[in-house]
Amino acid sequence: MKRTSLSELGEFGLIQHLSEKFVNKQSSTLKGIGDDAAVLDYGGKLIVLTTDLLIEGIHYDLRYTPLKHLGYKAVTVNLSDVYAMNAVPKQITVSLGISSKFYLEAIDEIYEGIRIACEAYGVDLVGGDTSTIKNGSILSITALGETDAESVVYRHTANSGDLLCVSGDLGAAYAGLQLLEREEHLFTADPSMTPVLKGYEYIVQRQLRPEARKDIILMLRDLDIKPTAMIDISDGLSSEIIHIGTKSGKGAKLYENKIPIADETRSFATELGIDALTYALNGGEDYELLFTIKQTDFPKLKNNPDISVIGHITEMSEEFLLITQDGTPVRLRAQGWKNFSK
Repeated sequence: MKRTSLSELGEFGLIQHLSEKFVNKQSSTLKGIGDDAAVLDYGGKLIVLTTDLLIEGIHYDLRYTPLKHLGYKAVTVNLSDVYAMNAVPKQITVSLGISSKFYLEAIDEIYEGIRIACEAYGVDLVGGDTSTIKNGSILSITALGETDAESVVYRHTANSGDLLCVSGDLGAAYAGLQLLEREEHLFTADPSMTPVLKGYEYIVQRQLRPEARKDIILMLRDLDIKPTAMIDISDGLSSEIIHIGTKSGKGAKLYENKIPIADETRSFATELGIDALTYALNGGEDYELLFTIKQTDFPKLKNNPDISVIGHITEMSEEFLLITQDGTPVRLRAQGWKNFSK
């Protein structure tokens, strides 16, 4: 029997392989697999449904991740997917698998982070499951939200000439991860040393306690702007641009000098001798929103300090180009986080 390595497929290839034989039969299923969330119609408001699985040693390291932060982050990364559909999250469920190394007080810390996130974003915890596992921990959260047919936004609906926009700044989360890993390695080699985090608070916060961009969704509604396509940035800017373009049957041009990168991120990248652009393009876990808008909507947000126009959608199917500072076009590649890589 032929044996195919999962690394040959990657996460999205595996999802496509597993789902290609399933056909939606329910009229209530408006959008199934293939976007930030599923969209269901039971009459009236549309229901948006998404789930994420976080596994110790793969998605988080408890040597430098506070349990309360873990609970908070697990919620916000799911809510980010709901906002990426231009929807409002309403409820979550939590499933937790834990080994005997955890005490009740540790579980309380995780759930306190979950509670704080629920309070911050106005969502209800309505159920879930707990189970013992042999080693480590697994945390899975499902988020439900709502929107309406006129407001829902997908990945596959970008049009030629649309402007590529992004919220906030990019690359800080990955810079924070590299810092935490560096300090953890130094501490392991010499337990008498004190990890140096002072002066790096911003990038550490972006890694350990990211926020979902509820404010951007509310702002766009106030400005009467409906994005033509949208996705949250979990796997890196390059990957997400390619997702939107490929799903829409379009290409894109991205301009290096337009990509927003915080001074703290640039400073840390310089310290390591790395181009900060690499963090922004491929780092991931920023959970900012990447979206496209009609050119006619540009005047409504051109002076907004929290939105950057970084490029545009082109007619050239699946041709994705980064225009460097000196005007050189470079083919854009998705080099961010890859599940099942060797």
